[in-house]
Amino acid sequence: MMKIRLKTFAAVAALLVLTITLIACGIKSANPNASTIIRVGTKDFTENLIVGELYALALEDAGYQVKRVSNIAGSVIHTSLVNNEIDLYPEYTGTGLLTILKMNLMTNPDEVYKTVKDEYKKRFQVTWLNYSQANDGAGLVIRTDVSKKLGITTISDLQKHASELRFASQGEVDQREDGIPALEKVYGKLNWKSSKVYDNSLKYEVLKNNEGDVAPAYTTEGQLVNIDQFTLLEDDKHVWPPYNLAPVIRDNVLNANSGIAEAINKVSTKLDTKTVTALNAKVDVEKKDYEDVAKEFYKSIK
Repeated sequence: MMKIRLKTFAAVAALLVLTITLIACGIKSANPNASTIIRVGTKDFTENLIVGELYALALEDAGYQVKRVSNIAGSVIHTSLVNNEIDLYPEYTGTGLLTILKMNLMTNPDEVYKTVKDEYKKRFQVTWLNYSQANDGAGLVIRTDVSKKLGITTISDLQKHASELRFASQGEVDQREDGIPALEKVYGKLNWKSSKVYDNSLKYEVLKNNEGDVAPAYTTEGQLVNIDQFTLLEDDKHVWPPYNLAPVIRDNVLNANSGIAEAINKVSTKLDTKTVTALNAKVDVEKKDYEDVAKEFYKSIK
């Protein structure tokens, strides 16, 4: 009887081990990326934090483990990537072209993307995945009441009326080669009624309080959702380069994890300038947490 019981116990134990093994194999088969950890980096401002979190959520949805490495200074994040401290992060085509590669200005989005894609591959063994339509580039914002009164919707219109307008500068933009000097080479002299320097963080308050009429801006700033107050002017002669959002990833990581491209490219298809501006507004204007904003948006596009 003892031998029978021992044999029965051994058989049950063996069956249990086999069952656990099969379950484990099934889990591994269903989730082949479970052991892969992808380090997603982000720069230290709202938009990059949101988009980086969207990439992280997409990767987790695809079965990858993700380590978030947030708030890296823009001046060092590229170095962090090539030095194997992170695996990928959201970058801007214009930044890649002018700041990292230090190449000549281009204004066609497709040409800029092709150039940075080719050069990053050759120089850094880094791949640019698909770029989104979201363009966080340089721009000028005008008070909407002034825009309507004077019929100003483009920078060409602005140039004609500059002598009637008060410019709320940040100082640097007046001197920087890609700032006002670049505009004046193409559009003509901007003879402002007045020009005063303000801290960048105050510019929308300056406009709202009628202390200025026009200010430099970035094209996806959250405050721009308030179209009744602020109007982003069209760069109708295309002076400024495009700054389209796109993921950059080290080649060895992408080659070892081909599913990454599909997961993140799906996110990029959902991001345009209007959408990213609205996401930024939820954080910078409505004061919501960027992770909550990203989760809510990701849920809506799944």
